[in-house]
Amino acid sequence: MSRRLQIANLAGVAALAFLCVLQWRRDRAMNLEVNRLEKIRIAGEQTIEDQEKALKGLTSDLALFKEQVTTARGELAELRDKERSLESDNHELLQVRAQLRESITNWIEAVKIRDERLVEANTRIQDLAERLNDSIRKYNELATNYNQAVTNLAKLQGAARQ
Repeated sequence: MSRRLQIANLAGVAALAFLCVLQWRRDRAMNLEVNRLEKIRIAGEQTIEDQEKALKGLTSDLALFKEQVTTARGELAELRDKERSLESDNHELLQVRAQLRESITNWIEAVKIRDERLVEANTRIQDLAERLNDSIRKYNELATNYNQAVTNLAKLQGAARQ
């Protein structure tokens, strides 16, 4: 019996060894699978972290972009208001310019008329000056003739008294 027991023991040890090898292979395969899945999980977590960082960056960029768009819209509205104001001012200036041109045209006409009247007045003044000069010449001739007549009369009276 001891031999049977030894053989049974050997068979039991062999069966246990075989079972241990089977368990070890199964556990090893599961352990490798667990390690592979853990690496995948770690890589997935790293990818998630990277994506979260990128998402945070994109979110801050989006917020900045929204702020810039809002600012740009406000500036655009201000620029449109300024443009309307400038267009209105330009329209008013064009009207003023048209009025000034008309005033200048009227003023030029008035200056032409004034110049014509000045020429006419100058001509009349020259005619009057010539007539005055003629009158003065005639007066001087008359005065000369009068003086001659007075001198002749004085000579005649002086000769008649003698």
